Amino acid sequence: MRIVVSGASGLIGSALVPHLSSRGHEVTRLVRRTAKAGESQWDPARGVIDAQLVGQADAIIHLSGAGIGDKRWSNSYKREILDSRVKSTKLLASVIAGAAKRPGVFLSGSAIGYYGARGDETLDESSTVGTGFLADVCKEWEAAANGAGTRTVFLRTGIVLSPKGGALKKQLPLFRAGLGGKFGRGDQWQSWISIDDEVAAIEHLLTGSVQGPVNLTAPAPVTNADFATVLAKVLRRPALLPVPSFGPKLLLGAELADALLFTGQRVIPRVLSSSGFQFAHPTLEIALRALLAR
Repeated sequence: MRIVVSGASGLIGSALVPHLSSRGHEVTRLVRRTAKAGESQWDPARGVIDAQLVGQADAIIHLSGAGIGDKRWSNSYKREILDSRVKSTKLLASVIAGAAKRPGVFLSGSAIGYYGARGDETLDESSTVGTGFLADVCKEWEAAANGAGTRTVFLRTGIVLSPKGGALKKQLPLFRAGLGGKFGRGDQWQSWISIDDEVAAIEHLLTGSVQGPVNLTAPAPVTNADFATVLAKVLRRPALLPVPSFGPKLLLGAELADALLFTGQRVIPRVLSSSGFQFAHPTLEIALRALLAR
């Protein structure tokens, strides 16, 4: 397949692109800087993109957007988080819709933040949109992809586990030093997926008939306290030091800290599982032992 990928330098994209290439696909990365071999320059803010490239593709995978946890959530950065997703998605959807021969599938990024903070409620793709900033962002993000005129999938990704980036990389130094522990009460749910299963699931969705929202999460979400216990067990370290909420809230700001650390969602991948996808890492311990070679 000829596949165009945005966000190729991010945590997911940097694992996805070489995987797809190794499977024989012809992959072109959309980049904002000057393009090199295998790349095409675009500027979503200005509406600049190679429409011919999009029209010749068999699939578009859209993963780009400003990092949710990269900066404190000032009003201006919240606007950047939203605009970086909505404007780029609208541009791609518009170009796809206008192509003489449309790509067969548009896999457009989203996140389980769509559901908002829901406590112990079990959530699947039929669950309603939640409240809060991240839920609002995901709602607009997905709406921007509508109208592409081809099979469109919203990739509602959970916490992607990889030692190369994201939440796991940030936690590893503390846990390896025996200083890790749960955040706050630890009863908030964490719906995670290994980077290997994330990449495999995206490849799986390139073919078939699945469309609409798809939760990219493992089938066994855990509480934050259980996550800390399992990670400590795999590393053979104690997990005795809970992190009180006031520290991260001072460092990150209360809204960001609550959204990323002290609330969560209990999400199951109903659509992905029903489509026949087989998880390589269905439980947290299996995932962490594979990712950390333990």
